[in-house]
Amino acid sequence: MPLRDHFRPPLDNLAAWEGFHGGWPMVIVQHLGRVLPAGYLAAPHVHVGAEIEVDLAAYDRDEPPPKANGGTGNGGVATAVWAPAQPTLTVDTDLADGDEYEVRIYDARRGRRLVAAVELISPANKDRPEHRRLFVAKCAALLRQRVSVVLVDVVTVRAFNLYAELLGLIGQRDPALGEEPASLYAVSCRWRPGTTGRLEAWYQPLTVGQPLPTLPLWLSEELAVPLALEESYEQTYRDLRLA
Repeated sequence: MPLRDHFRPPLDNLAAWEGFHGGWPMVIVQHLGRVLPAGYLAAPHVHVGAEIEVDLAAYDRDEPPPKANGGTGNGGVATAVWAPAQPTLTVDTDLADGDEYEVRIYDARRGRRLVAAVELISPANKDRPEHRRLFVAKCAALLRQRVSVVLVDVVTVRAFNLYAELLGLIGQRDPALGEEPASLYAVSCRWRPGTTGRLEAWYQPLTVGQPLPTLPLWLSEELAVPLALEESYEQTYRDLRLA
């Protein structure tokens, strides 16, 4: 089924885009529950306001990795054998480290470590230069912490490409963006630090009327699971009775 325009008639006459954006993360969690190995948890997070928050996060519970024979020991499907396509971008780069003055509190009793984040971009993330800079800086900070980041942008009423702006922050460009970067897109990114840091990205432009792609969601250096955006998108559409 195709991607719809949730920001213009006739669909926005039936339901506000906020309802779809608010429901999609939980459906993605449900779908990831079928493919995440034992020791990993996915949780939705929706925050509407001035602050930008992670919409969906994957956590490592510090349990043993999946067995080599494909068993997970937790009812999940082993996914270590799933091989994503080649990245559209691989560059040696450093991620600039800016000043940070903050207090971070962790619940040590739960032992959760953030390993991946899925960001459903909203109109407010794209409407002003300062909002775009804040969002891009947040994504760069997550990548610098070795958290893989997936950006999903289905906002048809703002023409900016935040993935292109993220690359611009570090002086890079993905040839897959073309001369005029698409305003609708999905991309999976990870940064692999070392003697020379390496940014890898899997970029797909989106088109209203066309299906959404499956992207790799990286949980560790060697382990990725498929993030099937089309399946979760269609289920959300049906659950909200928009079909």
